[in-house]
Parts: sequence; C-alpha cells; structure tokens
Amino acid sequence: MKKWLLTIVFGSALVLGACGSDDDADKGKDGGGDSTDTAQAEDLYKENCASCHANDLSGNNGPSLEKVGADLSEDEIHDTIKDGKGGGMPSFDGQIDDDDISTLASWLADHK
Repeated sequence: MKKWLLTIVFGSALVLGACGSDDDADKGKDGGGDSTDTAQAEDLYKENCASCHANDLSGNNGPSLEKVGADLSEDEIHDTIKDGKGGGMPSFDGQIDDDDISTLASWLADHK
C-alpha cells in the first residue's frame, strides 16, 4: 500500500512539474517572444510620453494608447514617434535615438 501511494505521489509530482514550465525563459524580456526590453520601454514611455498619454496609457492631453497596437503597426508607431503627427503629436527625432524609438514602438505595438 505504501509503495502504491508513493508511486501516485511521485507520478503526480512529475506531471505537475512538467506542466509548470517557465516559457518566459525562452522568450524576450517582455515574455512576447521578441527582444523588447519592457523595463526600458516603460522608462522611455514615462520620460517622454506619459505627460500627454498618462502613466497608464489611458490618455490625458493626448489620445489613449491602451490599444494602439490594434490600430497601428509597429512601423507606423515608430514613424509617428519619430516624425510627429498632426498638430498635437510632436516629433521626437533628435530627442530620442532611433534604437529607443524602436524599443518604444515595439512595446506599444504589443498593446492590443
């Protein structure tokens, strides 16, 4: 009886251990499968975007970015940050380097 119980406990531990894999270890830092550095993107956002778009992306003086990735591609977001848009969105070309704009655009594109 004890061997049977031990077999059940050991088998259950193996099954549960296999179910709890850490998929984030195989993906990018944000867990999305790419190499976007979420912490860096969030810092860039807070430093450059939050004053108009709010810390939680909900919008303030600027529009909400909560689901910007559903409306714009990563390239479109990159171009908007770099070149500005209309009368309200300023150009950040020269204020933020292109790699940082790419990091920020990639992070925002994941918001769908």
